Amino acid sequence: MATIRTEITEIVTGLAMLGYRRLDHALGVRPRLMTHVTEDHFDRLIDARLDGRHRIEFDTAWSNGQRFAFADQGLRGRPPWVLEWKGPHKPPAYEQIPADLRVDHVYLISCKYGSDILMNAGPSYLFDRLLTERRAATTDDWYQSVAPAATLDLWSACRRALKADVTIELPDDPAMLTAEHRKAVKPLLRGSWPSAEAEDAYRWMAADVSDQSAKRWKSRLRSKKATEEMVWRLLRFAPAPYFVLGAASDGTPLSYRVDTPWDFRQRFELTAFDAWGDAVGQPVVRWRIEVRDRVGHQAVSVDGHVEVRWSHGRFGGNPEAKIYLDTAHHQVPGYEPLTNYR
Repeated sequence: MATIRTEITEIVTGLAMLGYRRLDHALGVRPRLMTHVTEDHFDRLIDARLDGRHRIEFDTAWSNGQRFAFADQGLRGRPPWVLEWKGPHKPPAYEQIPADLRVDHVYLISCKYGSDILMNAGPSYLFDRLLTERRAATTDDWYQSVAPAATLDLWSACRRALKADVTIELPDDPAMLTAEHRKAVKPLLRGSWPSAEAEDAYRWMAADVSDQSAKRWKSRLRSKKATEEMVWRLLRFAPAPYFVLGAASDGTPLSYRVDTPWDFRQRFELTAFDAWGDAVGQPVVRWRIEVRDRVGHQAVSVDGHVEVRWSHGRFGGNPEAKIYLDTAHHQVPGYEPLTNYR
């Protein structure tokens, strides 16, 4: 079941498109037009509204829905005929468009609140396959793949420091860790590292993983075409345009249309892509996209970073890659702010 915060940000965004003047009136009416929203959902929303702890989420979602209802790129003041909430469904495969609402079978809307993460991916999916092909989860450890010596040094330092605190024999090679081993060391590796030696080893490993990941990424970009297509996937452009209604991590409201690659090419030209390691407490790869605006004839840059970190704590699982956007959303080429709303 979706969390109450998710239900607020998604359902209330949709309710605001139906023409009601006030949020509380819409909740009281409990309109049937919005599919997959049940009486239980309305009960939870009303309880949360009375509770008051999610006031900002209610207000922002309602404002964003109204903004779309009157935007030139949106409904232009026309109430929708069909409003579908996708709910907490899990599709059988990866969805290119992260839509939460579908309006009149045409407008796809992603409700994104409090996060600057573009996507959470496997490191190999990003750095090796350039976001082209998702595969089932593998047993490959990215740290051991790109920085085997540094990862082994870190594990060896941890193993020596933890030897007296665990009741099972820990393997020399981190690749041999079993679920039982991981369970035993997980609580002991929370917080600070167990020794100064381990702390130093982690610092070196983070730097090595960062640098090698960036080199691996760039080595796969062998042509301008491959780079351009990867940039489209990185920024989550899709075959059809869709809308993002939400708020950035600092609370700034977001309302923009994500263009297609075709739209992007009409307005912008990709001139460069770069990536480099920048370990800051953990493995980090920073990236920059540079484009030329064909209309304004100025250069535009988009910055972001990737955090490569263990998915379930230190040595608790294979690393994941969280891709962040550092540039403000409304400054990203191809993210077109909604205009002319009431």
